[in-house]
Amino acid sequence: MNKYPVAKAPLILRFHRLMDVFSKSDDERDFYLDRVEGFIVYVDLDKEDDELNLVYKELNQNKDRFSLIPKMAFYEIKKFMEGFVQEKVFDIDVKEKLLDIIGTKEARENFLEFIYDNLVELEKWQQYYQERFRIRIIEQLRLENIKFVFEEDLDFSKNIIEKFKQTLFDDKVPKEISNAREIIKTKSKTYYSSEALNPRPKRGRPPKQAQKVETTIQITLDIYTQVPKSLRMFLYVPEISSAAAVTFSAKFETEEQLLASLRGTTKIKVDEKLEALSRRLESLQSLSTKLQGAEFSTGIEKIKKPFKPFEKPKLSETKKIELSKQKEFKIEEAISEILPKGNAKISPQRRRAISIKKVSKIKSSKKKK
Repeated sequence: MNKYPVAKAPLILRFHRLMDVFSKSDDERDFYLDRVEGFIVYVDLDKEDDELNLVYKELNQNKDRFSLIPKMAFYEIKKFMEGFVQEKVFDIDVKEKLLDIIGTKEARENFLEFIYDNLVELEKWQQYYQERFRIRIIEQLRLENIKFVFEEDLDFSKNIIEKFKQTLFDDKVPKEISNAREIIKTKSKTYYSSEALNPRPKRGRPPKQAQKVETTIQITLDIYTQVPKSLRMFLYVPEISSAAAVTFSAKFETEEQLLASLRGTTKIKVDEKLEALSRRLESLQSLSTKLQGAEFSTGIEKIKKPFKPFEKPKLSETKKIELSKQKEFKIEEAISEILPKGNAKISPQRRRAISIKKVSKIKSSKKKK
């Protein structure tokens, strides 16, 4: 390593990019991490022999500089999926279905197809996937004894990070870059602590669940000054801004390609359901228009009017009824005929005489002694 320039601070690596690399490394492609500057070399084994000979010649001449990203064996992939099912899936039917899928031939792709069709499990899968791969990547970097920090964990502006990359091998740097170097050196030590491989939840009462706020991660430029000419065309520099973009798929390079492949299964089913619903709505609308025409022609619409019960009128709605003067006069005449006049003497009414009934005395039948 003495023949290579030495970085004056830990390397800034992109975690999402490494997560993508660790998931895709297989028998058909190789990925190499540069220990000097932190760039990644991608070798597609399906390419022509001339290109492969060129890249492997450079890699073999600098074996101490480039480290091969380990490939995930079949049992590791299976263990990874089983761990998610046992730890994060609580629905019994879904758990049994996923365990059956893991035992199939193309378990990895079938597993993803089922997960992407279930939004609840998809969110849990992406979180589990990110946590486990973070531990796996940190373990590998520690084995390689690479001093590093993840760019996603830094709280610097885009300008500071890009200047840091430009001056990675410089002894004299501006004060703001010198301060950033000290902070990054302190940060890099946390990846070598025991807590980095065994993250534990904080003690105490759990915080209240707040609404998730989607934050866009700033993407800085890839600045490499020590890339050999023969390897420049093999640099692996995809722009991955979130863990959701890493699919865990061996067939598809990006999330868009995976979703496009799923359109033949889940998305077509959804489209068919929507078409069936739209057809039913059209048939209902046509039936309603026909019924309305029939009602107008037969007069049913009059019968179908809703019944309105009697409602007591409000005080404001009551009408005042006034009697005419003639009616008032006739009433007075009727009263005057019935009632006696003031000068007239009232003759007493004859009353019925009250007769008292006499009862004969009851004689006792007993004889006196």
